[in-house]
Formats: sequence, C-alpha cells, structure tokens
Amino acid sequence: MEFARFKYPTLEFLRTDLAARGLTLPLSDDLSALAKPHEIKGKKVHNRIVYQPMEGCDGTKSGSPDELTIRRYKRFAQGGPGIVWFEAVAITQDGRANPRQLYLTENNLDDYKKIVQDIKEDCFKSNGFEPLIFMQATHSGRYSKPEGTPAPIIAYNNPVFEGDKPIDASCIITDDRLKELEIAMAASAVLAEKAGFDGMDIKACHRYLNCELLSAYTRPGMYGGDFDNRTRFFRNCQKAVTAAVSGDFIVTSRMNAYDGFEYPYGFGVTEGNGLAADWSEASKLVSLLHNGGMDIVNITMGNPYVNPHVNRPYDQGGYTPPEHPLEGVTRMMGGIAEIQAANPDVQIISSGYSYLREYAANLGAGMLETNGCAYVGVGRINFAYPDFARDAVRGIVDKKQSCLACGKCSQIMRAGSTPGCVVRDSEVYMPLYKEFCMQ
Repeated sequence: MEFARFKYPTLEFLRTDLAARGLTLPLSDDLSALAKPHEIKGKKVHNRIVYQPMEGCDGTKSGSPDELTIRRYKRFAQGGPGIVWFEAVAITQDGRANPRQLYLTENNLDDYKKIVQDIKEDCFKSNGFEPLIFMQATHSGRYSKPEGTPAPIIAYNNPVFEGDKPIDASCIITDDRLKELEIAMAASAVLAEKAGFDGMDIKACHRYLNCELLSAYTRPGMYGGDFDNRTRFFRNCQKAVTAAVSGDFIVTSRMNAYDGFEYPYGFGVTEGNGLAADWSEASKLVSLLHNGGMDIVNITMGNPYVNPHVNRPYDQGGYTPPEHPLEGVTRMMGGIAEIQAANPDVQIISSGYSYLREYAANLGAGMLETNGCAYVGVGRINFAYPDFARDAVRGIVDKKQSCLACGKCSQIMRAGSTPGCVVRDSEVYMPLYKEFCMQ
C-alpha cells in the first residue's frame, strides 16, 4: 500500500475527491468567520485562530525558554493568532519528557514572565492586539525522560505500547502519588498566573499521564475502572487549580476525545466495537468539566508515537496509514462537531487541519459557520507558516508557505533534536535534520 499524496490543485478538486470517497467536510469559500472576535471570561479574543502547543524540546536544562524557544514564540506572536497555546511545561522534574522540556519553577519565574510579555508585545506591534496565552501543564507519564533515558511512570500496563515486554509494575504510579500531582498541578497554575499567562491547560491528550488515566479500565483503586474513577485525577486537578488561582484566570484543557486503540486500552471506544469512535464519554467529560467552571476545551485525538495518522494525517511517515488522510480529517472534524453540539455552552477548539495545507483555512471557516467549533486550532502549520493566522483572517493563504505533512519535524524530535520545519525554515532546521536524521 502506498502513501496517499496530497494532490488537490483547487478547492473543487478536493470537494470532488471527498464526494467520491463518501466523505463530507464543511469547506467554505468565505474565510471571514476566522476574523470574528470572541470572548472568554470577559477577555477579548481578536480572531478565531489558535496556535496549538508545538513543543520544541529546546529549553534549558533548568527548564527555562532558550534561544530557539524565544525565536519560535516571536514568530508565532508576529503571526497574529487570537490565542497562543504555549507548549507543554512539566509540573514536576520526574514528569519531563526530555532534559530540555520546559519546567516552570519559582527559580525561573522571571524567564517566563519575560517570554509571556514578549509574546504580547510582539503580537501588538505586528497586529495591533495582544493574544491570550494559555500554558499547557503536563506530566509525561510513560514518556518521561527527565535525564534523557526512559524513566516511565505509567497508569497501568498496556500491551499496545509495551508488547511482550511489560514495564515493571514498580513504575505504575500509586494513588498517593496521583494525589500529590493534583497539588503539583495547582502549584504550577499559581506560577503560571504569576508569570502572566491568561490561563492554564490541564493537559489530557496524546497518552501522557492524565490522558492515559482516562482509559485505565484495568487499574484497581480509586483512579481506575469506571468512568468516575478514570476521570477522577482530571476532575480533582481542575478543582485544585480553580481553587488556587484568581477568578480571572482561565482553566482549560487540551484533551483526547479518542485514542484510536481498542477497549480496554483506549479512551473513546466501547467494548466489542473495535476501533469505532464513540464520543459519548468525551462529551460527558466535557460537560462535567464545564460544570466545574471550564468554559473552553481544546479537542484532539490519537497518539503521535503509535498511531500519528489519527491526530495528524500525513503524506509521509514511519508507516503507511490504514486509511486515507481525508478519512482521518473527517473523523476529527465530525467527532469535534458532535462534542460541540452536545455542549453548546462550551467553547470547543478543533484540531487536525494541517494536512489540508492552504485549504485548512477553508475547513476552519466552514467548521465555524456550521457551529462545529468555536475556534480553529492549527499545529504543524505554525512551524512551517507562522504568519498563517494573519494571512487567513485577511482571506489570503499562501500555499507556498503551508505545511507539506512530510513528517520531518517529528523525525527530528524522535531523533533527539529540536523540531521545526525542515522545508520552510530550512536555514535553522535543515542542518539539524541532516545531523540527526541523515547519518
């Protein structure tokens, strides 16, 4: 089976191929919906484009933003999104995914104050407004490598990831330690607010610890088994964070609605139905989070390490996907639209646009027009085309700057370097790609 390449010279070609495949996406010729302002808890959002958290693995050993981190956010700020969703920041040292993952502490608080202020100032200078900035707070769980070697902390053993070599049971996190992490999450929120972030994301996606607990059907005790137990850590974190910050601080989450693994090893599926997505638990969880005061939720799916075609359909990658990329995009948009419909009072951010290149803006506008979401979240596009938001809200998107879904940014990260766009930002990242991926 060969990779399905992107081959759509016009929007009509794309519409024709979708129809031939029996797929439907709300593609709009009018991009004006992207430019409409909105509001979250009394704070103005100047357009509907969100720059998703794109981790650079380029902080300092102590956890502060470093030179490439600062460069990346300057480019993002100048690009003019309504919301900058700042990348994963560890809540504990043992929860860092690599030695250069960002880690906010009392000791480096001033470094974060500076980058937040710089993002706001750079965006204002280039676009005439300040974006909202949310910090993504994380514990990497089974992907923890604080010293550069695997040091997994898992919710339960999972053969999807471990195969016939299960991780030692001593690495399964205890209930008592999870209670401590709930406190650590709140402490990170206090620091995030001091740093000037407008809000914080309790990360629950892509099979990091909080996400993995959502599918902990086989885990005994108060954090596993039924829905209430599997979501307990998440909900407790929300309560702890909300109690620790001011009423102006926005508490949110980027969460998986579907993992893409069969029961009992994936969230968003039901027993006996294979990989078929079921949005009921995700919709229920969003409703519970909203009842706890969460007014905005960022929805994603899949696992970037095992089934990346689910959350970021691509032209080229480590394996040939079992489906056409447009099927993945359609599942993403359809699921998000269902969750939004079930939770009309929650502002849902959608994901998964980058495969469509210059037509990502048409799909985003269509999702907004059909009330499939409240905001359009773009990820890989940011690396390739940091000015995407500014151009899209003006109604003009340059295909020569768009992401090519080639997977090279991920290759660099997997090889242990700092990811970025090898094609569009080649001066910085091509040398790294050659060094780490072409030996």
